[in-house]
Amino acid sequence: MALIENILFPVNFSPSCVAMAPYVKRGAAMFGAKVSLVHVVDPASYNGLELYLRAPVEIAEEHMEVGRERLDSFLTAEFPVDQCPRILASGDAATQIAQVAREGKFDVIIMPTHAGLFRQMLLGSTTAKVLNDADCPVMTSRHAQTIAPRPLEHREWVCAIGLGPHSEKMLRFASRAAAEARSKLTIIHAVQAGNPNLPVQLDIEEQADSAERQRASRRIADLQRTVGSDAPVRIAIGSVKEALLEAARQSDADVLMIGRSPRPGAHGRMRDLTYAMVRDSPYPVLSV
Repeated sequence: MALIENILFPVNFSPSCVAMAPYVKRGAAMFGAKVSLVHVVDPASYNGLELYLRAPVEIAEEHMEVGRERLDSFLTAEFPVDQCPRILASGDAATQIAQVAREGKFDVIIMPTHAGLFRQMLLGSTTAKVLNDADCPVMTSRHAQTIAPRPLEHREWVCAIGLGPHSEKMLRFASRAAAEARSKLTIIHAVQAGNPNLPVQLDIEEQADSAERQRASRRIADLQRTVGSDAPVRIAIGSVKEALLEAARQSDADVLMIGRSPRPGAHGRMRDLTYAMVRDSPYPVLSV
């Protein structure tokens, strides 16, 4: 069974969703995957006048009907209706997207960051909640009305890994995904500098003999042997977030893969680097 066979593409008919379509098509082409579109009608969007004049049941039925019509006619050239199923749901958008992905056994969710504010304050956005709640990997891209993905033949992926208990799982996923997509994989790892205010250093020769850097190199080599990978490795020294981002910026990549905590909520993913990396990454992020 292929790693990615079913892609879920949440849409709200915005310019960002239109701009995201080429990324979704590119991902589907690379993996030979099927794409399903999902739209969630949010009862919170009903206006006060509607609620004053009509029964809630009637309003809900009308909004669902309008949502169905818009969904069935959205991006039909890119995703033909007879090949790409349309799923309509009602409720909180993030909750429903995560539930549809879970119940439909989707392999990945691909969606844009919801708005410009997301890039500065992630909390509260639909995409941030999906990142927190979804069980499957989530690929996000920056909010924009026009986004141009790399050509299909350009396949450079970067995987950021730590040295924690979930590193092997992350590297195994990245190695398999890159192999199935016929992409070149590079591994980046950040070593926290003693002084977080020092500038980021990438593969600096005078740092090559540092004990911590050597330990990281040996651990990553062990992980690669375990999963059967032989990807080149870049080790950055500095503030972990800034070191990873600087290494990512210097890579000519299509996507940055990072791990998420397996624990959702305030004591799990809210405390790791997922949101900061998604917010500041120079290119799309696949959170696993």
